[in-house]
Amino acid sequence: VQLVQSGGGLVQAGDSLRLSCAASELRFAMYAVAWFRQAPGKEREFVASITWRNGVRDYADSLKGRTTISRDGAKNAFYLQMSSLKPEDTAVYYCAASTPYGVVGRSMTKYDYWGQGTQVTVSS
Repeated sequence: VQLVQSGGGLVQAGDSLRLSCAASELRFAMYAVAWFRQAPGKEREFVASITWRNGVRDYADSLKGRTTISRDGAKNAFYLQMSSLKPEDTAVYYCAASTPYGVVGRSMTKYDYWGQGTQVTVSS
């Protein structure tokens, strides 16, 4: 499975942004998916996830209420919509997917496939 990310860039504090992740796998609806981010000098951290079975979503506390993860089975893609962006949201954002029928979680070890990463920079 290949994951190709798009979106990102330089925005101002308070702006909104949508990141996209397109998958090469036609059965992608059977994969649990997630977003992570890595700020300079910090470890990669969990942002959001969505299950394959029933679309249950999980969000990091720091982003809850400002972030929505969604998926489009017809397009084999999933998205991260972020609003009210803050300078501390500046990071490289990565999309990730499990193996088919995989279990979601906040650990990177739950995911076997990763996008190439996309830079999001929020200026104050």
